[in-house]
Amino acid sequence: MHEISAEEQQQIAVCIGAFAPKRGSLVPILQRIQDEFAYLSGEAMRKVAAHLGITPGEVYSVATFYNQFRFHPPGKHAIKVCLGTACHVRGGEVILENFQRKLGIREGQTTEDKEFSIDRVACVGCCALAPVALLGDKVYGHMAPSKVEGLILGIHLEKERQEREKAKHESNNS
Repeated sequence: MHEISAEEQQQIAVCIGAFAPKRGSLVPILQRIQDEFAYLSGEAMRKVAAHLGITPGEVYSVATFYNQFRFHPPGKHAIKVCLGTACHVRGGEVILENFQRKLGIREGQTTEDKEFSIDRVACVGCCALAPVALLGDKVYGHMAPSKVEGLILGIHLEKERQEREKAKHESNNS
């Protein structure tokens, strides 16, 4: 479980305090918190419930109704697989399954090392490139199952290169 720092608790309070304590503020408050933290923590949902005078279960029930909300911190490399109509028809589900298999996680989850997370999205507006996956803000069109491993391997290789550069830089400065 992710611990919430005092600073994060203060940020949550600021997000919540911007809204009147009425039930109609629930979804906008949750959206604001997600915009700030990229996910909704249990602590944040409990604070929202207290502000609105409802139970944490009611907050969770509403949050889980909408697929825009996530409940775990995203990975450093957030992968989103489009499953809009064009991507779905062209094999988007297979692409999603390949990412899940290669990373050992399901959609909505983050790898233990916090490097990767996977989510499905309804449409990214790149239908001519279907099927599409996003890695951060970069769009990868015409995805094929064989490209999934290459994308993940490329990220691992880049991380190793950066670590070597950092070690080289540190040894030169000692």
